[in-house]
Amino acid sequence: MPRLRLKFPDHAQSVPHVDYSILLMGLLVLAGVLFQFQQITEEVNYWSNRVERLEKQQQQKATPQRTRSTPRIREFSQEIRKEIIKANAILDQINLPWETLFDSIEHAATEEIALLSLQPNIANQSLRISGEAKNMSELLDFVEALERELIFENVHLLNYKIKQDNPHRPIIFLLTAAWVGAS
Repeated sequence: MPRLRLKFPDHAQSVPHVDYSILLMGLLVLAGVLFQFQQITEEVNYWSNRVERLEKQQQQKATPQRTRSTPRIREFSQEIRKEIIKANAILDQINLPWETLFDSIEHAATEEIALLSLQPNIANQSLRISGEAKNMSELLDFVEALERELIFENVHLLNYKIKQDNPHRPIIFLLTAAWVGAS
């Protein structure tokens, strides 16, 4: 078996001041890291405590306001009820039998009648119709034609006025009709 020649450093070959300086630098870095860790831990604890205090303050402020805000909640609930009533009224208008009403009015109207407005009243299922007619006989024919429509009943001419300043003297009218068979 061949011989191994191991060489251990002599005391003359070692450089102890370099070794000690590297060890000292490592210890300084470790001390700096520990100091920085301690500062960060203290800062985290400070902010955690502050957040807890603010949450407790918010809870304390919120608790008395709940007892004081009961009338306010009642006001809001009354406002919400009013809004719901308004919304239901709008839904009722949307759910009107518009197509049937318009078809019946178009069927009864002639070229001599110009309709200006239709105002439905959901509560009593009536319709106010305003417009212009070229002459009185056309207007009366229109009222009779509306009365013959199956969806309308109680068609009444509420008022009329002849435009004197217009050379053709059209008649401005307002009539009312109740619709049936529609909900």
